[in-house]
Amino acid sequence: METRSAHLKNLRALTVDELDTKVSDLKKDMFTLRFQLVTGRIENPAKIRHTRREIARAKTILSETARVTAGERWEKGT
Repeated sequence: METRSAHLKNLRALTVDELDTKVSDLKKDMFTLRFQLVTGRIENPAKIRHTRREIARAKTILSETARVTAGERWEKGT
């Protein structure tokens, strides 16, 4: 298992499209986990928390990227 800082570096290295895809996949996983929780078939309930936080991390990086991109466009005057 990689450390959190190494994991964040890997996430930051992804493109915007790859991050969007990752968020989409994680949301599908979250749906499956919630469904398993309701039916009582979940093996590791902590995975819900981990997945929720992983979605938040990816969305935060997307937001930071958008802010930087908007700042660059503003500085260029376009």
